[in-house]
Amino acid sequence: MPEEDNHMSEIDTGPKYEEELLRKIAKHPCYDKKAQHKYGRIHLAVAPKCNIQCNFCIRKFDCVNESRPGVTSKVLTPQEALQKTKPILADYPFIEVVGIAGPGDPLANDETFETFELIKKEFPEITLCMSTNGLLLPEKLQDLLRLGVSTLTVTLNSIDPEIHAKIVDHIIYHGEVYRGTKAAEIHIKNQLEGIKEAVDAGLVVKVNTVLIPGINDKHVVEIARKLNELGVYIMNVMPLINQGAFADIEPPTAEERKAVQEDCEPYVMQMRHCRQCRADAFGLLSQDMSQMSAERRKLIKIHSKEDMERTRVILNKNENEETCKE
Repeated sequence: MPEEDNHMSEIDTGPKYEEELLRKIAKHPCYDKKAQHKYGRIHLAVAPKCNIQCNFCIRKFDCVNESRPGVTSKVLTPQEALQKTKPILADYPFIEVVGIAGPGDPLANDETFETFELIKKEFPEITLCMSTNGLLLPEKLQDLLRLGVSTLTVTLNSIDPEIHAKIVDHIIYHGEVYRGTKAAEIHIKNQLEGIKEAVDAGLVVKVNTVLIPGINDKHVVEIARKLNELGVYIMNVMPLINQGAFADIEPPTAEERKAVQEDCEPYVMQMRHCRQCRADAFGLLSQDMSQMSAERRKLIKIHSKEDMERTRVILNKNENEETCKE
């Protein structure tokens, strides 16, 4: 069966959404694989603080030569984020999504909500998106709904406290530091509760799961089954980037990752085009302009504006022809 037919079948049997939300999904490069070549996103790095420490995570705020989650050239204030967004959306009209994905956890930073407030006021039609580890999701969900966030990513690496305790060194929750299975139990409970409440509230939820050989690789399909129960839209099985405490773990091969995705596919649609983006990425998924020269960005700007003008001419011509027929 052709790949696109499989894709449509998965959508038809998955969660149901209103027409306006389906339109947003169709223009979100992470949620619809067909959108990745036409529509882009901008990540605003306004959230430096994090309330958990994963064993594979290293957050560096000035790493211009690296492309991975948790990396940004600069942490922005909410006002700086707005000022950065204005010319980018004007110059690159194919960008349809404004997201906050770090470099820490967005829900642990008040600047996240201030930034969304500013962006929503200035660009009421833009799709707002956020990524989180989910620890504070149950208590912060209403703020996200109030601000108009419509697509949400939660990183969920285990639903078994024993496994999760091997992945997360500690969490900081309501001022207390927790470790081991106690930390894992609190974290997993909040993640699952928050995901369920977000789905019930109408958000389109994507779950990221880092595939860690020897730790959770045999467990990921159990996560997928749970996501099916919760009504999650799409799952992204991401290969481990071996760094930090997990620097000595060999990342999964492409074949190993593909096998896990195929095992999970019967339960939840799989995202297979993830680029593990920086916290300040913008542009198409395959064309991160945050790391491009000014000259290269200028060429893309000219090209996109010419394309838009040609599209307007064609649409106006078609409209005039229809009017004449009437």
